[in-house]
Amino acid sequence: MMKHKYLQEEHHIFRDAFHKFLKKEAYPYYNEWEEDGIIPRSFWTSMGSKGFLCPMVDERYGGAGADFGYSVIVNEELEKVGSSLIGIGLHNDIVVPYFMQYGTEEQKKRWLPKCVSGEYITAIAMTEPGAGSDLASIRTTARKEGDYYVVNGEKTFITNGIHADLVIVVCKTDINAAHKGMSLLVLERGMEGFKRGKQLKKVGLHSQDTAELIFEDVKVPVLNLLGEEGKGFYYLMEKLQQERLIVAIAAKTAAEVMLHITKKYVQERKAFGKSISDFQAVQFRLAEMYTEIEIGRTFVDDCIIGHMNGEDIVTKVSMAKWWLTDLAKKVSAECIQLHGGYGYMEEYEIARRYRDIPVSAIYAGTNEIMKNIIAKGMGL
Repeated sequence: MMKHKYLQEEHHIFRDAFHKFLKKEAYPYYNEWEEDGIIPRSFWTSMGSKGFLCPMVDERYGGAGADFGYSVIVNEELEKVGSSLIGIGLHNDIVVPYFMQYGTEEQKKRWLPKCVSGEYITAIAMTEPGAGSDLASIRTTARKEGDYYVVNGEKTFITNGIHADLVIVVCKTDINAAHKGMSLLVLERGMEGFKRGKQLKKVGLHSQDTAELIFEDVKVPVLNLLGEEGKGFYYLMEKLQQERLIVAIAAKTAAEVMLHITKKYVQERKAFGKSISDFQAVQFRLAEMYTEIEIGRTFVDDCIIGHMNGEDIVTKVSMAKWWLTDLAKKVSAECIQLHGGYGYMEEYEIARRYRDIPVSAIYAGTNEIMKNIIAKGMGL
């Protein structure tokens, strides 16, 4: 595979080191984590101690001050192990950047070093039982009382929900305003009235902890307000470009992995006296997938370069997110078919991949929302 043109020699050295780390500390245990239904905290702290968590954080707070290319590598290599490691990408590239951009100096000093070390795991809580895509309709409230906000409400489908020590909660500080009444508050593990519901059982992503969060009169210090009151919705919109790009990168990587394992399988599997990879029908299906994945990868690379250059590429990233997650779903269906009966067996990796990939078309904004954004970008 060609080298990404935005990656330099030091990026490739970093990838080699990270891949070696994962071969030792993730690949041998991944199936066990899937059965246990959670990734142990020890894996997070191990990543932190080796410098693989939050590489973008400034050196003043314990990070490497690295560019987005390092995040691309981390997300690609984690996806190669398995999709249930998405919680780490969420921590590194979705939640922690809120602290970096909107946090006060005091907040950065308090939270960032522990996010880098893996002592703190983070989450962001937007979705509620009655509000998903329509974010303005959230009902979680934060009422100001002196030096505190009193938070009430509940959230669901929260990635890292069980492990999270810091949760950015999207709430209404003004119930009479729609978008302009939303703020971001950071809730911390152990705050009175901050409860976790059960860990949610999902079709796939079995070791990625997803939970309900419940807030009953949680007193949150005003010092935990992220940015300005009433600006929450706008902060979320600013950060969605990177979040959706991360999802596109993971989908592209998953598709590459599924194609690789299927190519290997059809070369080894015999039927009618020859490898099934010798049949033209099989070759054509693999050739079609290979072509579409290459086209998708080229487009994602272009988006990464634009993002690293600080360009506003919301429309293009929305295209990448919907097209690549849809492609990955299609590839998973083709690949499980090419595995025949074995594809339906749990011991074959393609079965897990087939379960894991569909939700990528739902989270970080459904693909229907992506098409709305694209249409808007077209001036429709």
